[in-house]
Amino acid sequence: MFWETDNMSESQAALYIRLSKEDENSEISASIVNQEALLREFADKHKIKVYDIYIDDGWSGTTFERPAFKRMTEDIEAGRVNMVITKDLSRLGRDYIMTGYYMEKYFPEKRVRYISLLDGVDTGVESSANDITPFKAVMNDMYAKDISKKIKSVKRDKQKKGKYIGWKPVFGYKHHPEDKNRIIIDAEAAVIVKRMFCMAAEGRSCHSIAEQFNKENVITPSEYKGIKISGRGHNTGLWSSSRIGEMLRNEMYTGNMVQGKMVKLSYKSSKCIKQPKEKWIIVENTHEPIIDKETFYKVQKMLESRKCTRERKYDYILKGLIYCHECGCPLGVINRKNAAGQDVLYFVCRTYQRFSGMDMCTSHGIKEEKVTEEVTAKIKEIFEKNADYGKFISAAEEKLNNYTQNNKFENEKQFIQRRKKMIAEKIDRLYMDKLDSIVLAEDFERIYTKLKSEESSLTEKLSLLKSINTQTDKYAENPEQLVKNFAETVIKNRDMIISLIERIELTKDRELIIRFRCTE
Repeated sequence: MFWETDNMSESQAALYIRLSKEDENSEISASIVNQEALLREFADKHKIKVYDIYIDDGWSGTTFERPAFKRMTEDIEAGRVNMVITKDLSRLGRDYIMTGYYMEKYFPEKRVRYISLLDGVDTGVESSANDITPFKAVMNDMYAKDISKKIKSVKRDKQKKGKYIGWKPVFGYKHHPEDKNRIIIDAEAAVIVKRMFCMAAEGRSCHSIAEQFNKENVITPSEYKGIKISGRGHNTGLWSSSRIGEMLRNEMYTGNMVQGKMVKLSYKSSKCIKQPKEKWIIVENTHEPIIDKETFYKVQKMLESRKCTRERKYDYILKGLIYCHECGCPLGVINRKNAAGQDVLYFVCRTYQRFSGMDMCTSHGIKEEKVTEEVTAKIKEIFEKNADYGKFISAAEEKLNNYTQNNKFENEKQFIQRRKKMIAEKIDRLYMDKLDSIVLAEDFERIYTKLKSEESSLTEKLSLLKSINTQTDKYAENPEQLVKNFAETVIKNRDMIISLIERIELTKDRELIIRFRCTE
């Protein structure tokens, strides 16, 4: 082999090993133990220094977000590794695009030599085996795609037969001890589920149920299942109305198997998308129910009757910018009628609303109109106090003088008037051509409509120019007014608001703290 002639004793090698789930039942040569033995034997034979062994067990080759692979690239970036050895090209990856990227770009740029033993690939020497590597990568990718289709087909077949294929069953159930595709009732959790449905059937809202559970320190599904939550916040471990609503709508509690709610975008992506209900796979009476169907459908009707009140959305200029100073969460907005029956929007603390009685935050709110007024006043104040205010006025005055001197308004006005005259003449000729049967009726309608549309557009533009010219003359005499006018219009432009303001915070004493993206 060509490796015999090449000195590799100076190398610091990474022995990379990968075993995907689809390889688990294949022959022994694909196992972790045999891969490691093969790579170590090669390293010992050629006196290659092994820096470390990197093992991704149970990871698909279609993704490069593997923990050991990422650790290996970190060592490459740090200069600790300058050689990567794998059993074959498919161990590196089965996505031909990313495999090609690492072989053709990443490894060469980092001065890393890549060796695939069974494929005879060595980027450190000239070899015909290297030339066919892209084709092997494509074949590996096609293999991964084919395997993905087969696995997907098997899973879908199991779903249609009512077999459970999920990771952890819905709260209230657990895996059958002898059959992982069956679920049975988890007696301890089922008590909580039954109580939840009972409260809902009595007319309690999702918010009311969540509030009651939190007061009693009822364990949440994530805590019960031992699911680790990254970035724990002050709401972690608490019930929410959305969580209660989600559980109350779950048909699994009636003994029906409901699966296929989410599907992966592709075999190369881990991202999942929601499926419409008509595409769900529902198989009736596959397991013991926790809730009888009569109670379940009664609760559904009650939830549906409240649906319209929960789905209201309001639009306002400061959306996404205002937060609670006390708990740090975004403020919600609600609509209340005043004495005159008019709609009035209020910013309120959602944390207090969702977890009232839990001392999570305080009850405080403020009118949306008042916040907008205070923000407007603050922006005006900044413009007036800013050190560059005078320069801004001078710059505005200079631009206005230049505009007047160049007579751009008059030139554009004359151009529009000439163009409108030409269009009128074209319409006259077109009409005469129609009368003389030179132009067909359908062609006349099409051309006429196009010309009239352009004429209307020019008329609107001319009217706008005249208006701007009037305003310009006004501000040319008083450029300071132009700057003030700009400050007043900023609050009406959401893009400008976002570029100026980072966030607005409301304190428990209803005071506003406005944080600008730049210092005043």
